[in-house]
Amino acid sequence: MAACIHSLAGNETAASPFSLESADNQSKIRNSQCRFAKIWKPSFQNLVSDNPIKRFCLQAEEKEEEEEEEDVLWLKIREEALHDMEQEPILSKYYCSSILLHDSLESALSNQLAAKLSTADLPSSTMKDVFGGVLAEDEEIRKAIRADLKAVKERDPACISYTHCFLNFKGFLACQAQRVAHKLWSQGRIVMALLIQSRVSEVFAVDIHPGAKLGNGLVLDHATGIVIGETTVIGDNVTILHNVTLGGTGKVNGDRHPKVGDGVLIGAGTKVLGSIRVGDKAKIGAGSVVLKEVPPGSTSVGNPARLVVPKS
Repeated sequence: MAACIHSLAGNETAASPFSLESADNQSKIRNSQCRFAKIWKPSFQNLVSDNPIKRFCLQAEEKEEEEEEEDVLWLKIREEALHDMEQEPILSKYYCSSILLHDSLESALSNQLAAKLSTADLPSSTMKDVFGGVLAEDEEIRKAIRADLKAVKERDPACISYTHCFLNFKGFLACQAQRVAHKLWSQGRIVMALLIQSRVSEVFAVDIHPGAKLGNGLVLDHATGIVIGETTVIGDNVTILHNVTLGGTGKVNGDRHPKVGDGVLIGAGTKVLGSIRVGDKAKIGAGSVVLKEVPPGSTSVGNPARLVVPKS
């Protein structure tokens, strides 16, 4: 552990693309400041009315607050990692390479996914470049990662820490890999997107098509056996347990998969088939086969699924 801490303090390796300390990013910051100074060179009009400057400053402050909130979660993960190392010193090297030697959550996640999904012919360095490139440019995915981490910690009683989820929960890792694959899919990089889907299916036993759209705060609990089809749309704060299929009926092409609203709970072994709507905050009992729309706020159970009418 001492060696790890020493390397953290004196790490002279090249800075991550996510690091504000890198020479490139420092240069970009200085250039931005110079451009801003030229654009906002004081004039009589600016001295009389500084509303544009105030608006710019307010936007900058809001963005800085968002970044600080993101940093709080990353710092919490690092703090938990150090605590775990104290309890299990034998894991020090693993925690250092997986978390503590990275300067951002995105860098650590890229490394984690690459380590899990690489093969002899598809090296970890290549996969890390793919994941890192997407995460560096897509702010929405970065927000979704944090929302998913918080959701698992809040809604899964078995999750003892953010670090536990980040390192060990294959549902979380499969979800983040799909988010990257979906971005590649939308950019027309179909082959790479499908390759990631295939590797995730082989490694995690979770098969999510890169065309599927996933909301934020998604929990794939246990995750084994989950299948989600290409035209599926899942809202925010949804919980899906193991062996769930969000699939088609096999009778149609095009838009053929379920649309799941916000705050939905789908029990283990459930099959939701066809382009049907599951309304916000609906609950579907374990082992159900859903072939018709589920209204918002309702509970559906059985094969075929039927609505549960509350006792008066």
